[in-house]
Amino acid sequence: MVAVWIGVPLLALAVDWWLGEPPAAWHPVVGMGRALHWWGERLAPRMPVARDFKLFWRAALVWCALAAIVFIVGWAAQKLVLMLHGFVAAALLALLLKPLLAWRMLHDEVLAVEVALGQSLPAGRAQLARLVSRDVSALTAVQVRESAIESLAENLNDSVVAPLFWFALLGLPGAALYRFANTADAMWGYPGMRGGRYWQWAGKWAARADDVLSWVPARITALLLAVVAKGLPFSTLARQARKTPSPNSGWPMAAMALALNVRLAKPGVYTLHSKGRRVGPLDTRRAARLGTQVVLAMVPVAAALQLLVLVAFAWVHA
Repeated sequence: MVAVWIGVPLLALAVDWWLGEPPAAWHPVVGMGRALHWWGERLAPRMPVARDFKLFWRAALVWCALAAIVFIVGWAAQKLVLMLHGFVAAALLALLLKPLLAWRMLHDEVLAVEVALGQSLPAGRAQLARLVSRDVSALTAVQVRESAIESLAENLNDSVVAPLFWFALLGLPGAALYRFANTADAMWGYPGMRGGRYWQWAGKWAARADDVLSWVPARITALLLAVVAKGLPFSTLARQARKTPSPNSGWPMAAMALALNVRLAKPGVYTLHSKGRRVGPLDTRRAARLGTQVVLAMVPVAAALQLLVLVAFAWVHA
């Protein structure tokens, strides 16, 4: 059982790299998004409203109900798979875990931004718009590259490190719960208007829940980036990470900026490693290589966490 459990993350990453994303029709994260969209249209008002705690708690209850469904389905699927033995159980569990993480798609989409920029600035902006929610229409080529690298660093945590972290602690239901929370934050967690609806109160719980679940993984991502970059000054990393509005996304983004020795900025919001050089065409590829190294480094970290959980479980039931 121990060998089965510990081998799952590596198998899931191998499936991810070889096969990519499953069809949208049976992708669990797409299903989560559809449910969140349906409920979001019924919760978030079309016009700004004053402080509305009733709306906040209604949205929180919906979030909790959907999260419970996701967790229970993940638990039931894992329980059924673990009734099997050996490699069959590991392979099936890896296939179930795979849709809850996504490195190959992120890697390829970020590199596609650089390819598009080689054609034209408008093409680069259009490709970047597939990755980020910000307005890209006025970005320069340098800003497009900065945004692509920032997205890679932030989603390195959201799409790989954090799902593996929660899988190591709570198994498949933990990874599923995290991806639900992250998807809910991406769809609901806005402080104002988006998509014709006002999310200040309807999305506040979703935003805070994602902050809590991402807190430790974001810092693990930053530390792994520091390791693969052969060391980064922690005090500088922590200081740079605090410059972003998010309590978590600044950590992997600041670590990436320091590892590449480049300046990363969101105009009017933050600037990371302001003394770094301007991002160039080769830096996007360097960022992707660092990301791949972090993904591989996360495998033994996840295995160590799994062993700790198994030892603790055995000790409690001894």
